[in-house]
Amino acid sequence: MANIRSAQKQNRKMIRHRARNRAAMAELRTAVKAARVAVDGKDAKAKDLVKKAVSTIDSAVTKGILKRNTASRYVSRLASRTPVAAA
Repeated sequence: MANIRSAQKQNRKMIRHRARNRAAMAELRTAVKAARVAVDGKDAKAKDLVKKAVSTIDSAVTKGILKRNTASRYVSRLASRTPVAAA
């Protein structure tokens, strides 16, 4: 346990940030999994779920939870699973 006041405060901040990051990552993983399942099952709502997952990934980057390249990889993998609509 920290003895210095600034270190104690940093520990308190770390606990809050960890909780926030874990919640955001859980939301992200849920959105990505739902999109993957919908795309693989050829669900009608797949397009909307993929859009929501990409939005969640982008917001995680904005909040500093994910690195940009990691997010790009997630989006790329989702996009490659999604069939291109025939025009």
